Amino acid sequence: MNPLLSRLQPYPFERLRQLFAGVTPSPTHRPISLGIGEPKHATPQMLKDALAAALDTGLTGYPATAGEPSLRQACADWMRRRYNVTVNPATQVLPVNGSREALFAFAQTVLDASQPSATLAFPNPFYQIYEGAALLGGAQPYYVPSVPSRNFAVDWDSVPDEVWARTQLIFVCSPGNPTGAVMPLDEWKKLFELSDRFGFVIASDECYSEIYFRDEPPLGGLEAAVKLGRADFKNLMMFTSLSKRSNVPGLRSGFVAGDAALIKAFLLYRTYHGGAMSPAVQAASVAAWSDEDHVIDNRRQYREKFAAVTPRLATVLDVALPDAAFYLWAGVPPAFESRVPGLSADEAFARELLAQYNVTVLPGSYLAREAQGVNPGRGRVRMALVAEPAECLEAADRIVQFCQTNR
Repeated sequence: MNPLLSRLQPYPFERLRQLFAGVTPSPTHRPISLGIGEPKHATPQMLKDALAAALDTGLTGYPATAGEPSLRQACADWMRRRYNVTVNPATQVLPVNGSREALFAFAQTVLDASQPSATLAFPNPFYQIYEGAALLGGAQPYYVPSVPSRNFAVDWDSVPDEVWARTQLIFVCSPGNPTGAVMPLDEWKKLFELSDRFGFVIASDECYSEIYFRDEPPLGGLEAAVKLGRADFKNLMMFTSLSKRSNVPGLRSGFVAGDAALIKAFLLYRTYHGGAMSPAVQAASVAAWSDEDHVIDNRRQYREKFAAVTPRLATVLDVALPDAAFYLWAGVPPAFESRVPGLSADEAFARELLAQYNVTVLPGSYLAREAQGVNPGRGRVRMALVAEPAECLEAADRIVQFCQTNR
């Protein structure tokens, strides 16, 4: 067996299952899960219609890894409308089977484990695929600290030059998971300057870009590059997905765009990796990327839900409306610290909430690692407000009652 598999950490939801072992959820409350970021809003009918219409002809042949020109064009057209960014659909766009597999596969394309102490850097807390991609790519993960007092902004300035010198790839996530923070232009400028100086590649994970709560949509990586005079997108790749934007996590559809040289290398890798997208899925994806009405309605639903839930939870938790994404990143009450021997405050909070009120949340320490002497997720929980509004409001009311009775 590949010895690198032994370096993988248990996935957060496996750790959650272990945490809940032996817990009997409250039988007087129906179960409500805020634990998994799996969209529950309705899938647009036009997308389902396009998928169904393509089934008769879309399953009879092997698809091209590069995807159909119509899909690459639809992706490029969306980039122009959304970010005012022009990309060549033939050389700077590549369809992928969701951003998760693409992020992992891209690291295997870029990383050169033969180099001493090859490093992949990413923010801490983080999406767990980043770490797994580093470990199975033969690289060392470097956990870049975040600053809680600055809405968990990533402290890139804290990374020593000797770490940057061996870094081959960095993952950034904006809007962030789990914090919902959006990277401003000056942060992108800093990363571009570091990339120019040290030669590493930037992979920008933007799968939450269409769920936001401010008037101005989140800045994208390629958009930032254009604003800063870097229209060649050197050493830059953005990753996006239909899962959150169009409520189709089961479709497994997204695309990458950016540096043409990186796209060419990634296409070569994917040709052998077997990363081609089903023609039926491509047809549904063209319909999804070409329509904005369903996205606007989806965003409205999240805005209304967060506007109702966040103030309720803020009466008992350290929580505020994020910039974007569909998570609340909440600090738990101090009473839960050292409450259960061997458990962190966020673990104790999650375990007791399930037992007393049958609501599932994810301990923040499971989404981070102990680095530089601290686990930045400790004492926080992630709540995914993906269910229908009534269910999210009921969960919020239960959490308020839970906190009030466990002071």
